This record gives sequence, structure tokens and C-alpha cells, in this order.
Amino acid sequence: MPRREDLKSILIIGSGPIVIGQACEFDYSGSQALRSLKEDGIETILINSNPATIMTDPVMADHIYLKPLTTKSIIEILKKHPNVDAVLPTMGGQTALNLCIEADDKGIWEDFGVEIIGVDIDAINITEDREKFRELMTKIGVGMAPQATATSFLKGKEIAQEFGFPLVIRASFTLGGAGASIVYDPKDFDRLLSHGLEVSPIHEVMIDKAMMGWKEYELELLRDKNDNVVIICTIENMDPMGIHTGDSITVAPAMTLSDRTFQRMRDMAIHMMRSIGDFAGGCNVQFAVSPDEKEDIIAIEINPRVSRSSALASKATGYPIAKIAAKLAIGYTLDELENQITKSTSALFEPTLDYVIVKIPRWNFDKFEGSDRTLGLQMKSVGEVMGIGRSFQEALHKATQSLEIKRNGLGADGKGYKDYDTIIQKLKVPSWDRVFVIYDAIQLGIPLKTINDITKIDMWFLKQYEELHYLEQEISKHTIESLSKSLLLEAKQKGFADRQIAHMLDCWESEVHAKRVDLGINRVYKLVDTCAAEFKAVTPYYYSTFEEEIETPDGQRFVANDSIVTDKKKIVVLGSGPNRIGQGIEFDYCCVHGVLAAAECGYETIMINCNPETVSTDFDTADKLYFEPVFWEHIYDIIRHEKPEGVIVQLGGQTALKLAEKLDKYGINIIGTSFKSLDLAEDRGSFSTLLKDNGIPYPRFGVAETADEALALADELNFPLLVRPSYVLGGQGMKIVINKEELEAHVVDLLRKIPNNKLLLDHYLDGAIEAEADAICDGEEVYIIGIMEHIEPCGIHSGDSNATLPPFNLGEFVMQQIKDHTRKIALALNTVGLINIQFAIKDDMVYIIEANPRASRTVPFIAKAYGEPYVNYATKVMLGEKKIKDFTFNPKLEGFAIKQPVFSFNKFPNVNKNLGPEMKSTGESILFIDSLKDDEFYNLYSRRKMYLSK
Repeated sequence: MPRREDLKSILIIGSGPIVIGQACEFDYSGSQALRSLKEDGIETILINSNPATIMTDPVMADHIYLKPLTTKSIIEILKKHPNVDAVLPTMGGQTALNLCIEADDKGIWEDFGVEIIGVDIDAINITEDREKFRELMTKIGVGMAPQATATSFLKGKEIAQEFGFPLVIRASFTLGGAGASIVYDPKDFDRLLSHGLEVSPIHEVMIDKAMMGWKEYELELLRDKNDNVVIICTIENMDPMGIHTGDSITVAPAMTLSDRTFQRMRDMAIHMMRSIGDFAGGCNVQFAVSPDEKEDIIAIEINPRVSRSSALASKATGYPIAKIAAKLAIGYTLDELENQITKSTSALFEPTLDYVIVKIPRWNFDKFEGSDRTLGLQMKSVGEVMGIGRSFQEALHKATQSLEIKRNGLGADGKGYKDYDTIIQKLKVPSWDRVFVIYDAIQLGIPLKTINDITKIDMWFLKQYEELHYLEQEISKHTIESLSKSLLLEAKQKGFADRQIAHMLDCWESEVHAKRVDLGINRVYKLVDTCAAEFKAVTPYYYSTFEEEIETPDGQRFVANDSIVTDKKKIVVLGSGPNRIGQGIEFDYCCVHGVLAAAECGYETIMINCNPETVSTDFDTADKLYFEPVFWEHIYDIIRHEKPEGVIVQLGGQTALKLAEKLDKYGINIIGTSFKSLDLAEDRGSFSTLLKDNGIPYPRFGVAETADEALALADELNFPLLVRPSYVLGGQGMKIVINKEELEAHVVDLLRKIPNNKLLLDHYLDGAIEAEADAICDGEEVYIIGIMEHIEPCGIHSGDSNATLPPFNLGEFVMQQIKDHTRKIALALNTVGLINIQFAIKDDMVYIIEANPRASRTVPFIAKAYGEPYVNYATKVMLGEKKIKDFTFNPKLEGFAIKQPVFSFNKFPNVNKNLGPEMKSTGESILFIDSLKDDEFYNLYSRRKMYLSK
């Protein structure tokens, strides 16, 4: 029985701005759902306030409303679209679900005759209300940890007395574990209980007996209206209970479960899903398993929606959960839908993995000075990476190489800890670098049993680490000349990078690369095919590995490679790696548009990225997807294999840009602006010389490489000074200093963190207005796509400022200077593609702060505000297919658009919330206003100086 014919128009609720706990995995699922519904000819209406995402792009839905996620907005949309038949709220995370419930409580869906599909409100209420959930689990015979509900401080105290410590406090109806904590010490209980009650919108907490040290698992399920259920993926947390799954290192498939326990867990998950309500769609179930022979299973929670892990599970298996869930919501059954990868089996076929997936979260603690870096029940990571390998060790190495934290993998880079007490302390307190500290502990000779006692990480994982350590010891006995082929191949199969092997052998990375190419140890590419090669896969979704040669009966030797190189002209787009503060989903938006534009120009498109949350790593975005670290060795091997016309680096943020130098050095064509120009803009000294030659004003500055030089410069430049390192992202390490003591302390600290860096000292223009412009340049002509004025004064990072498009307070004289400077700089840098320039305006004089000849954070915002596909145009210019004069620009905006930053300070309660030159926001929303008399604009403007920190 195919889909319901009565559903012709569907409203989808997005997840709004990105915050810690709800990131771009919901943008991915929402985009999947929109495409899925469009395939069936259904009219799609989307509400989402996030301008940075591909989800809110005109290519995605028939009608897009960039409005605040409120019931007021919902009513406005339903009045405009009285034909809406249903609402699908399961694709936008907790934000969308909460809004759907609120609208239901207010009777809005009923008033407009809108049906809720894909979920059952009763199911949400049962799973969110921990007391009801507990009662249901008891009724169906599923075990849970001893727990009780408290709706008052007094009741909470009584429960604690009954259970004893350690305890877990979880706030009801919150996101990303907000308000949750583990309490070991009774003296902390009162404070944490009050916090949990406060954070919960219904002022309710569930208090559990803490199951510390138990193993944690997640299952992703799909169910259709005929009650067919498939389990898409089983994910094991390497970290035991006590760390939020979003902050845990996770592995798929589960590694340390006995088959008997796995079958019991499957049955329990299906039983739980069927018992919470009668709905068709996705579901995520979490379990804890005792770390002894008994393997007792208890349920933790169930989410009747597409979850954070379902993006990971989709990328891990190649089974697009959100796409299929959207089809199930409109009445299809699993056996009617085809497997998206094989196109020959049905979606009722459970994926089988013949490889291993490791996900590692990415944190940004350095942006929150004084923050508590301990990992616990409240999620603190801002992004994640995923590694795919033939073994756990290979996948773990690839994931650590993807993090972009100046590590080359586990060990073998001279950056590990060597002090016994430090290592023991770090093992006791779970923090962001524990994945590396375990290796340091083994290297120091700390017994696995001790590590297991402290961390409760399963012995199987620790033994995998130990094997890597033994292999490193073995290789270190050799030189590059004496290293055997078998030992080098083993190191590569276990994921060690050429750079790490070079460190062990005390030689150059290029020597290791040359030796393995010489010995025929080359990467081969394997398909992610959902079915362990049982059926032929048709989707070009690859990961790399190393294999032994196969010998055929006639003596031919070869290595099996699934990635067949075509003779079409190809373009590689480098992705932006893990999300972090300063480099978020807006670069994913740019990469996706770059791929689509290159395809329109007749190129075969190749995407390289390692972020499982995004649309750029969807298996049908580019012609070929290599799910690999954006790490030199991996990229170089893909380029050697594919031989593209060139590589686009200016769409993937700083991640891709940082690789431009290597590409240039190895003679690989960079599409668009050349490395020389990119480098000139990054090198503050050379760039200032360029400005001087072109008669463009800039703040007085000097370059220092030591604290002494900085102090001498301060006498010339006068305080306040803005100190900033070169080649950094999101204003990292930037600070305004007002005296010599502050200057010396900051410079010493910076040079310790980023050795050999050139520091730029600018005279800070106190009280200046800040503005920025984005433009496209084809080398001859410049088209300015947008000029924005910041509401906050100069000195607050542009990513943390409210930016108004068009400017609201700049006279014609100032605007003309901005336009002239933008054109001059774009041409002087020989820009081909996009450029972003930031300005400080004081006494009607426009000074240049910096220029970035690449896609900037604000490009998607301008594209959404004006309704123009600027990245598409810029990509065609980069490829030399089009010139500026070939486009008909027609920006449409009545009134003003304001880009509003969104912060996640609630995750770090003791952190100074003042804003300054270093970026701290995790996401953004867009606000349209008709005039400057709007109350919201007045409110923003009146608060503009409140947070400025020196």
C-alpha cells in the first residue's frame, strides 16, 4: 500500500541556530526530509531561523520562512498556507518537538486542521516525562536504574537520603543534557538539585542511582505503519556511563557485546519502541550494560525522533535514516522503499558493516576561559569527526587525525604527557584529551588493569591501544632504510600516518611516503555499501585503507580498489572538517553550493570531508564522496588517484585554506585565487605593505616575534593595542591590552601556545564603528554582494556581532570609501572568487582591519537576505566558466536583515560572558525588520556596548 494521497502539503519545523547540544545534524536530517518529500511531489513549507544552513536554501523547500521558532510564526505561516495538511516535527531536534508540543497545547494544529505525522505527541510526553516512562518500562518488564521524580527541593532531598551517593540528576524536557549532573559528594547536592529544577521548563528532575562504570550503547531504529522494524545501527560508547553520548567516543558496530546480549538488547529496543505509541518513523534507544559476565541490561532513555546519533548512523551505514523516516511518515512501508545504496534491495534490509566507524567529539574549551573542562552528563562538544577503517585501530587513528588540534594521531608526535601524576589525574577526570592520554599512560608503562580500574573503559579497547604502542616500539628500532615492507604495511593498516612513522624513524614525512610508494604500499578505496558487499552498490561513497596484495593463479599481483577513475574532467572540493567556534555550518553550505555549481559546469565533483553531521558528506551531494580526514596525506593520495583539474580551497574555511601551501608546493592547481594571494592576505606585514602601496588607510601596526619586540613596539604605537597572531581562526588568541603588564603576559602566553608565530600589534581604534563587505571578483571586475554594519563597536569579533544588512548608520561618503577600498583590495590581491573585508570607521575615515580572499561566515546570510545564489556564481567565476558581467544580479530585500549571534554560555556557568576580539558564538539566526523603529532593533542597539571586554 503506497503513500497517503491526502497529504499534499507538509510543514517542517527546523532546529534554529546551532547551539551546543543541537548542531548541524538536524540541518542534515531536515534537508534529507525535504528532498524526500519533494520526490513524492509534496509541497514543502519550512520554518527555520538559521541563515547559515543549506536547509534554508531555496533549492530545498517550496516555501521557506526564516522566522523565529515561535507559535506566533507558526500561526502566521498557517494563515498564509491554509492548505497545509500535516506537520513533521521530528527532523528539528528537541527545539522542533518542543515547539510542536506548545502549538498542540494551544490548540493551533486543531484550529487549522493540521495533523502531526512521524511521531505521536503521547509518545513524546511518555519519553520526556521520566516518571511516566519509568512506569511504562516497569509495566513491559524492561529494567531501569533505581530512580524517582522530584518536583520540589524537599522531595529531592528525601530521594537522595533513600538512594545514597553517587547520584544522577536529570532535568525533564531539556536539550543536550542541560541541567544534568553526577553528584559524588553530598555537599554538592543542594546546589545541583536547585540548578536542575530551575533549568527544567516544568521544574522537574529525575534522580537516579548512578550506574557508574557500566557500558553504554545506542540503537537506531525505524518502524513503519505495518509495524515492521529495522535496526539500522548499534553504536557502542568507548566511554562508560557518566559521560553524555554527544561527548563520548563512539564506535560502530558494537565491539564488546556478546551475541546473546546483543539479541536481548535488540528485542528490548523493539519492544520499547512498540510500547510508547503507534507512529511511523525513527527512534533512538540508549542502554547500559553491566561490565561483568552477567551483562545485565537496563534502559536509559528513548527518543521518538531523528536524533544526533542518527546522522552518525546514516553516515556510518550509508542508510539515510531521515530520508526513509520522512517516507514512512507519509505512509510508505519499509518493504516498498528501495535501499538507497544498492537500489536493488529494499529498505527493510538491515545494514551490515564490513568496516569500523569511530566518532570523536570536537570541543572548544579554549574559547571559554576558566570553563570546567570535565566531561559529564551535560554535553559540551561543538562538533564531531568520524573515521572509517578496516579495523578499530585504523578508524581511531583516522578520527584523531581529523580533529585538527595539531595532533597527527595517537602518540608518535612528541606531544604526549610524560609525567605519571599528570597522566593518572587526567585518567581520573574525563576530559577532551583522554583519547590521547590513554596512549600516554600505556607508553609510560602504567598497567592496563590500572587504566581499566580508573576509567572503566573496556579492556578490549585498551588492548587495541596497547598493540599500537608495541608496534610503535618495534618500528622505532629501525631506520627508514632498514624498515621492512611487512612492518610498514602493518603500521599503515593500523592507521599510523606517514608523519607519525617519520617521527618514529627520525626522518622526513616525504621519505616515508616515497618509500611506501616505492614498495607499492598504496591506499585503496572501498565502498560504504550497507550490505558488506553482498549486493552491488551503486553509490560512490568511499573510505581508504591498506591491503595485502592478492595473487591470482596466473601469478598476477594486485590490490582490490573499488574507486574506478573516470576520464571526465574533475574538481575536488575540500570540506571544512569538524564544526567548531569560528568555523561552522556556513562553510558546509558553501561547499555544497560549490559542488552543485561545478556539476552544472560539466565537471565530475569530488568531495573530501570527515564531518558526519553535514549535507556535504551526504552520499549523493557530489559525484564521489571520500569520507576521509582533511589531512594532507589523505588528500594527496586521493589527488594522485583521481588526477583532478584542480582543488577548490576557498569554500571550506580555514581548514581547507591551510592546505593551500602544500597543494601549491606539490604543483597541484588551486582553483580561483592563488596560494600566493591567499598567503599575502594572511601575512599581516605583507598585506599592510599592499594597503600602503594602494593608498588605503589602516591602523598603525607593527610585527613582533618576541615579548621584548612587542614591548618596544608599544612605545611607538600607544595603548590600547590589539594583539593577534597570524594564521588563526575565529580570532583565536586576539586580545585588546591597555598596559605593558597585560601586553607582556599575553604575548608570552601566545608564543607558548603557538610557537614561532608572528604577532601583529595594531593601535586599537577605540569607539570605532565596524563594518564588513563580501564581494565576488573575477580578476578584472568586482561585484560587492553585501555591506554590513555591526551594531556592536569595533573590538568585538565579527562572528559575535549583530550585523545589519544594508548598513543603518553610514553616510554616503563612508559607503563610497568602503566600495572603493573593496574593489582596490580585491584586484590588488588578484582575487578570483570570493573575498571578505573588515573595516573600522572613525571620524568618517575607513580603515582596513583585515581581508580574507575566501568564502566568509556571512556569505550564506547575505545570499538568504537577498535571495541570490552567490556561491554558485562565485564558483563559476573560480572555474573560469563565467565573468561578473555574465550574471544578472537582482538582490531583493525590503527593510533590513540582521544576523544575530547565538551563544552557548549556559553550558559553562562560571565563564566570563564578556565579548571581545575572540569569537565565542556557536551559531546564528536571521531577523528581518521593516524599519529601524522596530523594537527588536532598538533593544539590540541600546545594549551594544554592554559586553565589550578589553
